[in-house]
Amino acid sequence: MSTKANVRMAPIISKIYCSSSQTLLVVRRRPHVVNGGGFVVTDCSQKIIFRVDGCGVLGTKGELVVRHADGDAVVLIRRKGGVVEALSIHKKWKGYAFDYEGSKKLVFTLKEPPSSSCLVRNSSIRISTETTARSSNFEVKGYFPDRDCIIVDPSGNIVAQIGVKKEIEDLMESKDLYHIVVKPGIDQAFVVGVIATLDYIYGESTRC
Repeated sequence: MSTKANVRMAPIISKIYCSSSQTLLVVRRRPHVVNGGGFVVTDCSQKIIFRVDGCGVLGTKGELVVRHADGDAVVLIRRKGGVVEALSIHKKWKGYAFDYEGSKKLVFTLKEPPSSSCLVRNSSIRISTETTARSSNFEVKGYFPDRDCIIVDPSGNIVAQIGVKKEIEDLMESKDLYHIVVKPGIDQAFVVGVIATLDYIYGESTRC
């Protein structure tokens, strides 16, 4: 598998969430004030970059919102419903970006694995993106509940890696604190949207 550092791709949410250098983001689960409270994402200096509201905050199951530090909604994520979806093996999640007028457009679709494969550590999860340039397919490889997975682009390049520092892992069995390494040029809001969806699928901080 390629691990090239100079990965470049068109922004999926917005170019303002892309950095020219590799970025370390820290994810911290919100205190258990309410189930489904979500999590916050900070940089290495503990400055809040994103907040993710789960169903406990929004009051709607199967819905997530990624917000900028100032509280503005950046990505709305919904699990697709309906009779056809209920009969489908793969449930789908749709991610929508907001423009400056507040309108939303579809930017990615994530196929939730069958419930039986959620327990399989080597199963992959597919994500298709829709940008103005072209559509691309990404994959999540590894096992999110172990905080040991990567997101790869269509060429197999790693665009983001989820992990836990060894010293933190020794202190915290719950894995409520972990990090995401985002490669240069990669849309961080998109990566956080994928992480938020995985969090819900596996019944963690965003799920009621």
